[in-house]
Amino acid sequence: MSSGPYTYVTLSMRPDSAPHVGVSFHTPGLRVSAGMLLSNPRPYLEFSSSEADVHISTTAAGPVTDADLATAREIFNAAARYLADCERLHVEPSATSKDADDTAA
Repeated sequence: MSSGPYTYVTLSMRPDSAPHVGVSFHTPGLRVSAGMLLSNPRPYLEFSSSEADVHISTTAAGPVTDADLATAREIFNAAARYLADCERLHVEPSATSKDADDTAA
């Protein structure tokens, strides 16, 4: 059984620990955008649905750091892997059903 689309947000708070927020988007209504904050110039990346928003930006109000660049590269590489997996899985079912149709004919 598969569930329908959803956005799942959790907040965990324990004594003497930093709070932890988890956000899972499983929805066709996901929007992704990127831009530059103009008031304090720095780049941002945003994921949003009607239920939740996630904003990612550089670590400080000052210049972009080497760590910021490393994080941006990790995001880029992860997004490229996600795209490749989505494209592969999108093609597989149609190739499998085509093979079944060819065998049945």
